[in-house]
Amino acid sequence: MKSALPLVLDLTGRLVVAVGGGPVSARRVRAFVDEGAAVRVISPWVCEDLRDLVLEGAVEWQARDYVDATDLDGAWLVHTAVGESGVDRQVARDAESLRVWCVDATDAATTAASVPARADVTIPDGRVTISTYAAGDPGLATSLRDGVADAATRGDLDLRRTRHRTTSGWVALVGGGPGVDGLLTARGHQLLRSADVVVVDRLAPRAIVDRLPASVRVIDVGKTPGHHAVPQWRINEILVEEASRGLGVVRLKGGDPYVLGRGGEERLACEAAGLSVEVVPGVTSAVSVPAAAGIPVTHRGVARGFTVVTGHEAIPGLPTGSDHTLVLLMGVSQLSETMTTLVAQGRSADCPVAVVERGFAPTQRTTVGTVSTIGALARERGVESPAVIVVGDVVRLGPEWSEAVAGGVS
Repeated sequence: MKSALPLVLDLTGRLVVAVGGGPVSARRVRAFVDEGAAVRVISPWVCEDLRDLVLEGAVEWQARDYVDATDLDGAWLVHTAVGESGVDRQVARDAESLRVWCVDATDAATTAASVPARADVTIPDGRVTISTYAAGDPGLATSLRDGVADAATRGDLDLRRTRHRTTSGWVALVGGGPGVDGLLTARGHQLLRSADVVVVDRLAPRAIVDRLPASVRVIDVGKTPGHHAVPQWRINEILVEEASRGLGVVRLKGGDPYVLGRGGEERLACEAAGLSVEVVPGVTSAVSVPAAAGIPVTHRGVARGFTVVTGHEAIPGLPTGSDHTLVLLMGVSQLSETMTTLVAQGRSADCPVAVVERGFAPTQRTTVGTVSTIGALARERGVESPAVIVVGDVVRLGPEWSEAVAGGVS
């Protein structure tokens, strides 16, 4: 295996001559164009992808065969992929005579220059290009590239910045889902591997937080029902203060930041301070926790829509039919009062209700009843937050309902 020196070339405005009009040439020409190069294609024919670039005005096409070294005048880089060994070797020889680097895509073992397998990954600090090279073995290079790119995307690599902080940092509002590692998105994992500071909620996936390196500062702003140790205005200030010091800050929240999670308030506060903010959606507990209990929020022939509301504020006017599912978050403490309100609004007292505690945890528990009985049942069983309350006919589809009916609860 021959040795090689990887280089990064700035092709902006520089002429690249590509000889050959097939798919291999098209892939490379697209990359050259994306990097700002002026590209000239020499070939009597071009494939569809190259033709599209020609029609877009992105490349110049000379519809003819390659002639000699004069075709390479002014080129900074040459790429040949004709597929006829005599022509490709001639292009390489002519380029060498002009002291211009030439990539012979038809002969990985002898080409004087190579384009490594590459992939772009976006991290909070910007775009990172991952390139791999294995002399004479493009397949190996591609496999390695994909592995590293996947690891970076999944968050398997530690992407924390080590350079001196001289500019403002960034804030990412990350939805952690219902609190288990496996339901945090790949982008969420990646951002956590890039963060200097993590501001975490009580219902966020704490096992992930516990595995963060000791160098990551964790600020716990968790709230319990009726007790907000750190008020929202102060949380907003913390995000701004930390990012303004040039740090990468992840605000790790339970569920989804934009579903009763005050993510909008936090984003506006950060943007008002001139900070870059990314919002990463999470798996909302409004849908996932009922699903964990075997209850779909919609089901053909049973429910065609659902509404999500907070249960610790006044219940607004809502559809009253049991074929419209109502999902209540943060509603345990006022469960009985809420059920009374629903009846007053027109919801049937016999409408099924399920309360799912600690969704996805080993201690997950579901209590079922009706609008008229669920308050007493919840008190009897000692139901506690966190819990998701589901009201509607879809509750009958869950396994606990059949057991409850058999036991005479409904």
